[in-house]
Amino acid sequence: MDIPDTQGLQAVGWRGFLDTAYLLESFGALVLSTILGALIAFHPTAVKKVDTVEEAELPKVQILCALVGAMVGVIVLEYGLVVGFVVFGLGGLMRFRTEADNTRDTSSLIIVTLIGLICGLNLPHFAVLATLYAWVVILFDGNPIYSLEVHEVPKGRMAEASAAYRAGLGDLGCKLISENKSFSKRRLTYIIRAKSGRPLAALETALNEKIAPDIRGELDWQVR
Repeated sequence: MDIPDTQGLQAVGWRGFLDTAYLLESFGALVLSTILGALIAFHPTAVKKVDTVEEAELPKVQILCALVGAMVGVIVLEYGLVVGFVVFGLGGLMRFRTEADNTRDTSSLIIVTLIGLICGLNLPHFAVLATLYAWVVILFDGNPIYSLEVHEVPKGRMAEASAAYRAGLGDLGCKLISENKSFSKRRLTYIIRAKSGRPLAALETALNEKIAPDIRGELDWQVR
C-alpha cells in the first residue's frame, strides 16, 4: 500500500500569501460556486409557495453547501483524494453527531471545521481567504426569518386583520415572504424576513401597537 507523500503539506506555510496566482484561482472557485449555487437555489422553475421557515431558509443552505464543495475541491486539487476522504469523513461526523438547530447551522459548522483542517494542512493563505469569503457570505444571512401565526382573530374581521398585519409588518421593515389565511380557524400565518438587530419581543410589541384592538389576534412565533 502506497503511503501518501506529506512533504508537500509542509512546504507551503506562510509563503503561500505570496502565491497570488493560487489565491486568485481559489477566490475565483469560491465566487463561482456561490454564483452557481445561487442560480440553482433561485431557479425559476423551483420557485414555489413557501409555507414553512425551513423552505424559506433552503436557498441559503444550498449556497453554503456549494461553498463547502468548492473549499473541498480546492484542497483535493492541491493535495489529492486522501485529504478529500478525510474531509468527507469529518462532514459525516459533524452531520450526524453534532447537535445543531437546523441544516444552515450544520453547514456553518462544517465550514468552520474545514477552515481548521486547512490551517492544519499548513495552508494559512487559503484558510484566511476562505474565512473572509465565508464571513461575507454569512453576513448576507443576517436578517432572521420568522413564522408568525395570528390566531383567535375576531370573527368576521379576517380581511381587515390580514390587511392590517401586512401593513404593520411592512412599516416595521419586515419583508413578507408568504401569507396563508384559514377563515374556518380564524388564523393568519406569515413567513417574514425581519431586520437584524431587533429583538423579537420588541418586534411583537411594536406590531401589537400598530393593530387596532378590535381586529387584533394572539401572536405565536416560530424562530429558526
